[in-house]
Amino acid sequence: MAFLLDSVIMFTSQVLFFGCGWLFFMRRLFKDYEVRQYIVQVVFSVTFAFSCTMFELIIFEILGVLNSSSRYFHWKLNLCVILLVLVFVVPFYIGYFVVSNIRLLQRQRVVFSCIVWLTFMYFFWKLGDPFPILSPKHGILSIEQLISRVGVIGVTLMALLSGFGAVNCPYTYMSYFLRNVTDSHIQALERRLSQTMDMIVSKKKRMAMTRRMMYQRGEVQNQPTGFWRMIKSVTTSSTSSENLSLIQQEVDALEELSRQLFLETVDLHDTKERIEYSKTFQGKYFNFLGYFFSIYCVWKIFMATINIVFDRVGKTDPVTRGIEITVNYLGIQFDVKFWSQHISFILVGIIIVTSIRGLLITLTKFFYAISSIKSSNVIVLVLAQIMGMYFVSSVLLMRMSMPLEYRTIITEVLGELQFNFYHRWFDVIFLVSALSSILFLYLAHKQAPEKHMGL
Repeated sequence: MAFLLDSVIMFTSQVLFFGCGWLFFMRRLFKDYEVRQYIVQVVFSVTFAFSCTMFELIIFEILGVLNSSSRYFHWKLNLCVILLVLVFVVPFYIGYFVVSNIRLLQRQRVVFSCIVWLTFMYFFWKLGDPFPILSPKHGILSIEQLISRVGVIGVTLMALLSGFGAVNCPYTYMSYFLRNVTDSHIQALERRLSQTMDMIVSKKKRMAMTRRMMYQRGEVQNQPTGFWRMIKSVTTSSTSSENLSLIQQEVDALEELSRQLFLETVDLHDTKERIEYSKTFQGKYFNFLGYFFSIYCVWKIFMATINIVFDRVGKTDPVTRGIEITVNYLGIQFDVKFWSQHISFILVGIIIVTSIRGLLITLTKFFYAISSIKSSNVIVLVLAQIMGMYFVSSVLLMRMSMPLEYRTIITEVLGELQFNFYHRWFDVIFLVSALSSILFLYLAHKQAPEKHMGL
């Protein structure tokens, strides 16, 4: 009876998560497109639902909600379903919709979709060869074989996004990095843009006048004329054509310049608005957060370097370790186990909420940047694949943020994976991503003022 009640709770929450994924798909991703393939919407919502369910089960582990046997069963069921979707369903439909967009392959789309899926499976399986991610005693169809390879891709993605976010967040929030933009800068650039548009209009008028003159000459040439008149008309016509081509080249160059000036004008207006926003109370709050995250970024890069150099992986969750250090330093009586449970619950909850929110915002921006009517279905499925792998990998890494007694079921469900490898791999990719982001943002920030020096 208890197991049935626990299953009803889990099923109800999965229906709610499925509905949230469905609404996000309709209201955010596909609000500008007509939904023609409901299978895409179902696959995306199912992936979102089971990804959120894993985070729900982590919170249930900390709070002790549901029976231990029920949590183990639903952990196992949830992982099996999400791996089935990520390894078999989503890759097949990605191949199916890619093939459907190729006119020559549409008659045999199922056959070619199977070929694309088999190609994916080959590279997906070979991905595990270079990495020490698995104990050799596991069978070829075991859950460990799949989750270990999904973990490598997901952890790599997480580390790349985390490295860039750790650097970009303080760069975005801190007013220190804002360029000094005044109204005179904006007005000077707008004048250049207006002059460029006037030149384009003037040259297009010249082209229209030249075409009109050529047309009129053509009508005159239809009348009977002498030999020398014919020679003169031919040379005049060729000269006019050459002038037209030269003017057209000038117009193309000016239109490209106008596009660049327009983008620079928009950039200056955005920067001016950010300067005004930074003077408000909320702007000062985000500026403070920027300084905080800059310290966190430096600390995270330093710790990642230490972990890589000394091949170090923490054995105790950071909350318990931090409380123990504080208690020993202050010399006070403190129930470390009790408070570590509650603080870990709050920390894990914050990580879960920010992870889901941050990933959905990133996926939405990415979708609008590259989507089109033909490619929208494929891109949504790719985003569902990324989302599922990201959340599965979050569980692998979040395990270390939980006290030891709450890791037992998660460790049993995930199997005998080389957890230390994933943490070291995350540190390596995070360090590379963070340092590359620092270099990129430094060059972009250094180049930006030079671009407007002549204003």
